[in-house]
Amino acid sequence: MDILALLQPIQDCLSKTSLRQMSRIINAMLAMTGRVTMLGLSRWGGEGGSYRTIQRFYNTVIPWAQVFWQFFCQGLLQKDSVYILAGDECVVSKAGKKTYGLDHFFSGCSRR
Repeated sequence: MDILALLQPIQDCLSKTSLRQMSRIINAMLAMTGRVTMLGLSRWGGEGGSYRTIQRFYNTVIPWAQVFWQFFCQGLLQKDSVYILAGDECVVSKAGKKTYGLDHFFSGCSRR
């Protein structure tokens, strides 16, 4: 599958370099099994997917709200429909019993 074709809706939000890097990272994530790490991504990234390239991509500021909006408008939006937006940013289990500065912690993955 050509990932770059799927990334066409967001080409106005990102530079060509960021799009190319994102394409390599997505291909690597889809190919690898187990835990996703930057080293693993660089190993599965193929040509142009070095560890340094992965680092550069993760240090790039990406306007995620604009990217998500473009994906939504291009692939999901139906003019006569009503939509409800909800989000859960927690994708990793909590380490330890306490987090400094937080009284409560909710994990959607753990459902608690």
